[in-house]
Amino acid sequence: MASITKRPDGSWRARYRDETGREHSKHFARKADGQRWLDEVTAAVVTGQYVDPGVGRVTFDRYFTEWAERQVWVPSTAQAADLVRRSVPFGDVPLMRLRTSHLEGWVKAMDSSGLAATTVASRMNTARACLKAAVRDRFIAADPSVGVRLPRRRRAEHSMRVPTPDEVGAVLALTVPYMRPVIAVAAFGGLRLGEACAVQACDVDFLRRQLKVQRQVQRRKGGGVDVRPPKYGSERTVHLPDGVLAILAHHLETYGVAEGGWLVVSPEGLPIPPTTANGWWHRTLAAAGLEGVRFHDLRHFYASGLIAAGCDVVTVQRALGHSAATTTLNTYSHLWPTAEDRTRSAAASLFIDATTPSARSDRALAEPSSTAGAPRTTKRSVP
Repeated sequence: MASITKRPDGSWRARYRDETGREHSKHFARKADGQRWLDEVTAAVVTGQYVDPGVGRVTFDRYFTEWAERQVWVPSTAQAADLVRRSVPFGDVPLMRLRTSHLEGWVKAMDSSGLAATTVASRMNTARACLKAAVRDRFIAADPSVGVRLPRRRRAEHSMRVPTPDEVGAVLALTVPYMRPVIAVAAFGGLRLGEACAVQACDVDFLRRQLKVQRQVQRRKGGGVDVRPPKYGSERTVHLPDGVLAILAHHLETYGVAEGGWLVVSPEGLPIPPTTANGWWHRTLAAAGLEGVRFHDLRHFYASGLIAAGCDVVTVQRALGHSAATTTLNTYSHLWPTAEDRTRSAAASLFIDATTPSARSDRALAEPSSTAGAPRTTKRSVP
């Protein structure tokens, strides 16, 4: 319900009631201006874009905090989201006053500080999810993050570091013997660091030569560790080579099974958290004389080996525990042979067949004669 009334001082008072029955009013010098304002409000209500002016005064920080509390997140995701909340420079800006320029300035500042493009995109995605929720809750009419350009990511083939077999062999040989199984299941089973630290003796099936990936270890905020399902629910069964099984068997024979069934534990008897294991990894790299190799690169080493052996996308996806084949392709598509590679290989085989006499002779012996079984004919001389 809306109306315009003239006040004793000659101004015009336009007012309306929203869907909750709350009255909103505004004063204008001219009646036409008041009517225009009411028309705009009516249009917003009809198109579903109406926003209560009162709720729009809530700051980004306050809304983000309340929105984050409603999300079903694992602790690590909640910690990452809280980092985003604390890092934005517009936390005290009311939602209704938040502009695209605020987010563009934030992205520029992150890029200038040297953050990786993937990190900037991840933080922006979290802020954008919050702003989309604010639109759905009708705190704001539109998402100000739409159209904000992010730093360009490097192509996977340029940013990915795939260790060589010699490098993997070096770290496997020079690591402390107690941690050798962690490298083995990562390099030859594709486990993530948290998954490799969470392996229990009961996960290894020596008869079937399999390893069940059922959990991961994460450091708990404030100390201690949390044991949770693998990232993105990627429980899976990994098929291990005999060499890795021998490493695991030797480890169990030498050190036994730790309390709780863990394969490797900290001095306190708890699963080793990824942060502690990462420190050990860097010491191993130093001993091997290597630089710039992350523990996660062992997973790339495993994936590249599967692809080089001719495994298809779905096989690699399942081995790595990706939620979708598109994730595998987006990460490793540059490692698969292209149509040009296959065409060149086929043409090379044809060239060898055509130019190598031995190849033609072998093929002639292998293929049945086209005249076999045909009646023999005698040529007659022409007088």
